[in-house]
Amino acid sequence: MTLKMNKDSAVLQAAFLRADQLCLPSSLNSLQKADWTRVGRPVLEAVREVCGREEELSGAAGAAAAWLKKVVCAVWLKVLSGETGGEDDVDAAWRENPFFPFQNGLPEVNRVVLLELVKSTAAARPFARLLSSLPPSHVCAELEKLARHARSEPAGEDDVRLFLEVWWELWKGGDEQSAGGGEDDATEAMFARQFARLAAEPAGPSPRGAKRPKLEASDPPPPTADVLHVLLRALGDLKDLVSTAELGLRALAVSLAALYTTFLADGAAALPAAEKLRVLSRVVGIREATGERLSPELLREALGDLRASRAPSRFRADGATELADAAEVVAGLARAWQSRGLLKAGAGTEPPPPSRAAFELEQSVRRVLAALREAAAPEAATLPAVLESLTFPRATEDDPDANMRVAAAVIEHRLEDYRGFALLFAGERSWAARGDALWTDCLERNRAAFQQLDALIELTGTLASKLGGGGGGGESGTDVDQCRKLMKVAADIFSALSLRDKNAALAAVLRMSTRGFFGRSSGVPAAVNSAFERELNMAFNCIIQGTAAASTQGNLNTAVSLVARVAFQNPEAALRSCCHSAVFNKGAFALMAQILQQLPGLRGRREEARDGDEEEGEEKEKDALLCECLLEAMGSKPLSANEQEQLLQYLGLLMTPVTVVEGEEERRRSFVTPQEVVNVFVLPNLSTRGRRSVDVELSLRLLLAALSVEAQDAAGPHWVLGCSPFPLLYVLAQLHNQTLRCWEQRPEDGAPRWSMDAKELLVSALAVLSRVVGAEVAAEPSRWSRALFWLYDKTAALDWTVRFHLKAVWGEHFKNEVPSSLLTVCDLPEQDWVGSDLPPYGQGTGLLAWMECCAASDSLRSTMLSRLALDRRRPDHVGMFSKGLLVALAQTLPGCSAPQWTRLLGTLRELIGSGRLYVPFSLEYVDFLPLLDLRGFSVELRLSVLLLRVLQLLCGSSCSHWLSEDGWAHVGRLYAQAVREVVGSVRAKLLLPLPSGTPCPEVAGGGDPSVAAPKMSKDVRQAGGSKELNEEEDEEEKTVPCQEVLFVLSQLFCHVQHIQVMMPGGQSEPLFLSSLEILSHYEAVMAAFPDSSSALESDNTRHFFSTITDNLQSADMKAVLQQKIAQLVSSAA
Repeated sequence: MTLKMNKDSAVLQAAFLRADQLCLPSSLNSLQKADWTRVGRPVLEAVREVCGREEELSGAAGAAAAWLKKVVCAVWLKVLSGETGGEDDVDAAWRENPFFPFQNGLPEVNRVVLLELVKSTAAARPFARLLSSLPPSHVCAELEKLARHARSEPAGEDDVRLFLEVWWELWKGGDEQSAGGGEDDATEAMFARQFARLAAEPAGPSPRGAKRPKLEASDPPPPTADVLHVLLRALGDLKDLVSTAELGLRALAVSLAALYTTFLADGAAALPAAEKLRVLSRVVGIREATGERLSPELLREALGDLRASRAPSRFRADGATELADAAEVVAGLARAWQSRGLLKAGAGTEPPPPSRAAFELEQSVRRVLAALREAAAPEAATLPAVLESLTFPRATEDDPDANMRVAAAVIEHRLEDYRGFALLFAGERSWAARGDALWTDCLERNRAAFQQLDALIELTGTLASKLGGGGGGGESGTDVDQCRKLMKVAADIFSALSLRDKNAALAAVLRMSTRGFFGRSSGVPAAVNSAFERELNMAFNCIIQGTAAASTQGNLNTAVSLVARVAFQNPEAALRSCCHSAVFNKGAFALMAQILQQLPGLRGRREEARDGDEEEGEEKEKDALLCECLLEAMGSKPLSANEQEQLLQYLGLLMTPVTVVEGEEERRRSFVTPQEVVNVFVLPNLSTRGRRSVDVELSLRLLLAALSVEAQDAAGPHWVLGCSPFPLLYVLAQLHNQTLRCWEQRPEDGAPRWSMDAKELLVSALAVLSRVVGAEVAAEPSRWSRALFWLYDKTAALDWTVRFHLKAVWGEHFKNEVPSSLLTVCDLPEQDWVGSDLPPYGQGTGLLAWMECCAASDSLRSTMLSRLALDRRRPDHVGMFSKGLLVALAQTLPGCSAPQWTRLLGTLRELIGSGRLYVPFSLEYVDFLPLLDLRGFSVELRLSVLLLRVLQLLCGSSCSHWLSEDGWAHVGRLYAQAVREVVGSVRAKLLLPLPSGTPCPEVAGGGDPSVAAPKMSKDVRQAGGSKELNEEEDEEEKTVPCQEVLFVLSQLFCHVQHIQVMMPGGQSEPLFLSSLEILSHYEAVMAAFPDSSSALESDNTRHFFSTITDNLQSADMKAVLQQKIAQLVSSAA
């Protein structure tokens, strides 16, 4: 940096030259201290003029202080150059000294001019800042010169005051915030370089002495780097110049502060903001009593004093001997001034006027006494005795208004530790309760200062207390405006936080109240509540309308921010809206789940007691708040199938663990745990009687969804152990037992009506839950032995097939208990199976039990097929088995679920294919014997005839009353399922359709019943590829059974129509759809193989099919089928 030569520089140079003339016949270089008052007036006037002009031009007091520092720096360097002769080389000085142009125009000056200039212009602060930039050895040397100057005649209190001010400003050091900023730092750095150059020493700090010299007033001052030693010795030399109580109090306070910060201060202990505020308020009160006004400069200075009196000094040195020496000197100073009556801070009956020095001394005395007692230093025992003899005025009570004003000013002007003051300000509920506009205005103007998690949490509690206590609970316009303003400020502060801090804040709000600022005891005006409802609705409307665009990360972040903002104000309302949107807005469940997964802070539990019973509510385990809100949404109206599906998807996503950051760790957490879902949505609704808030089928689907979630802690016990697993298994078994006789229930019985979908869900839930619990039992069998026996005994009253679904729970602990009749048709090992006399299963029911086992599970089906006791070499055995199986199938079919029916169809296929089941096939729907090879379709045709016979038996007069209307509908669906499987099997035997127009060749050999496939021309085959490929194609073409497929489809169509006519009501929609599907396949085959049917055959087929459909009762179904039949026209016709 360079001090530019301008008008101000010229004014200052002229003033110094005028002062030099006033010294004639002497000069400023030999000025005595007593002559400064005579010759220094031009210099002081010039300095005041320049600094005043700088302040006026820049509009800031800092500009004047910066100029004054530059003047002091230039004069000091001028003094040093005169003392050392360092500026003899003008060329070097021009290059290395930025202040040389200004210095070169000054007359030669001595140190008296410098120090008197500092004293007269109150420049102790810039002087000390420049001094602090030097190494300790130079600091000590300069302080020695300052002390000698202060002692020189004429000496007075002004000299002592200058010395103390330099001392204290030096103790504040460079940590204090300066108005000059970087320019001041540059000035100090430049001064340190020039000082080192002029002193012919390196600019770095010199090493500190190994041992601090003992402080004796009679010893001559040796060269030292111990700053405190120099200062205390100098103060001892100046003690007699102290003649007023204010200066004595100030001198002792500075000495004690230096002693404390050098030897006793703990660097790790930071002063709390509350203590800082107490001290600042007292200082401000004292200075306001003397006519000063609260300002940033006043607070900045007070904060600097506070820090300097408590923070460890940079001139700190440790050692018991050193502490004892320093304490002895300070004690001597205190005794000397006390003996002269200069330390009477609290004497007299009348309270003394406010004294800043007395307050600072009182604070220093308390700190030193406390530190000495804690350090237990006997070598410093004389000092406490002296300090304890001092008296101080009785402490006045803190003024809340003053505290709030000071804290607001520190925050407003971003002074030191303003964030700590913001935390204190936010949590001080007494200030908020006063209703002062200052509190609200400070929050509103300084949102950024409160953008820290701790401050926001404190502010949230304060606002909730203020609103709950009626601080803003009126309905006046002022109250409404204040509530809106405070809540908006808090929400704005929250919105500016990081996502991690937002989640921490949300968790804190939930701990406070699930309704945030709108709790039951809240005094929020109704108008503010309505405004929040509008904000809530607007936020979710924006999110729902932008669901398609929310797939991008930016839009998702916006949605998360919107939900987080309203959730901060009222978590329960936000979660309620999330759940309502997820369930009732089509496709919104995924976005709502994504939003909540990024807001794990909203995981929480309802704190209020439910059902008005506070004690009972406290004893209950609190449910997750999201589950409560979701139950409320589900109870608002009956859920459609699509809404139930969205609910399932929503909870499934929320149960899926995602990576969340907690503190410094990343963990996989789910927003709502599977255990919570089961406890809230499943356990209360899975009962054999009683009211249910959730549909049982939906509860079962939720249970399966929860069980499908991967356990987060694979090493620990499974979460299902916290859901009463054995009672749950028993209840599921009871419900499954009820579904086994679902078609026997009548509406007048009052029992719950079960569907086959519920039965399938129960079987799946039992299977999955049994595997999970079985794994836990296998890990610790001794722990669960009593529970296993309990469950086994409880299921004894249920249907015997139920225990098969619990086999995974008890494993090999118990044998398979089955009806004794089953053992007559199966060779089952005695070590695993045991017979039991069950009333419904008498003689001749073995095949019924066998069929029920085949339907129960795949493993049981394999066992039953492999252990079936049937001698295929004896036709009478096969015939009896086939007749018995027909009756057993008729009994089993109505109670089968779709998966069970699929197992039975597979069983029937295997029995037919292996020749153990005899099903004769008669040509009931054919006038003439077809010349076709139907051996490849034997299983399909016989299976269809078997099902026809079963349905004929069921629809007969002896059995038709077994089933209700719903039961017959279920049988129709099962038969339609079987027809689809048979048709699929038939179609699978037909190769891909050939191009349109390819002829289907006539039967070779005249009377051969086999039908050959159409052949492509030789040219086409040769053009298509190699000889081997053409030979393979020729072989495939000969195996396409197009006419056989048409025949089988016609038989299936007739069987379906026959059964539809027989079934009660005759309007089974599944059978009607199966008939249409068969006709569609028939038409597709005819189109793919045009010559598979002649025109006459097509006409006969249409006539025959129409005749069959004439028997249908439903005119609409008949019309549709006949229209479809009319389209069956061969392309060859």
